[in-house]
Amino acid sequence: FNKEEEECETDFERWIYILKNMETLNRLPFKARKAVFEKLEKIVDIASLSKEERIKYDESIKVYRDNLATISFAENKGLKRGREEGLKEGSISIAHKLKSMGIPLDTIAAATGLSIEEIEQMY
Repeated sequence: FNKEEEECETDFERWIYILKNMETLNRLPFKARKAVFEKLEKIVDIASLSKEERIKYDESIKVYRDNLATISFAENKGLKRGREEGLKEGSISIAHKLKSMGIPLDTIAAATGLSIEEIEQMY
């Protein structure tokens, strides 16, 4: 492969050019053309870090991922709790309507999942 940067016409040719010339490049070509080349530049930047810088970088990535996992867990827990509360409120609302219609308490309990005691305490 002997093409120069300006002669590369396809992404395949651009990849070959970058891989062949990576040791001598001062800047990464083609990054303005495709997001994949921007990602490649980030990878190259990370690979060029010193050992101490790499340790700090890896630690910051770990903290970032831990934070994402914590937030995701909290969101899922909140959604689950919200659904449970919504179902309970819906069951209570339905039980109110059925009770006002004179439906037997055991039928309301079976339909809503509420206990007969909970239904009896409703106004």
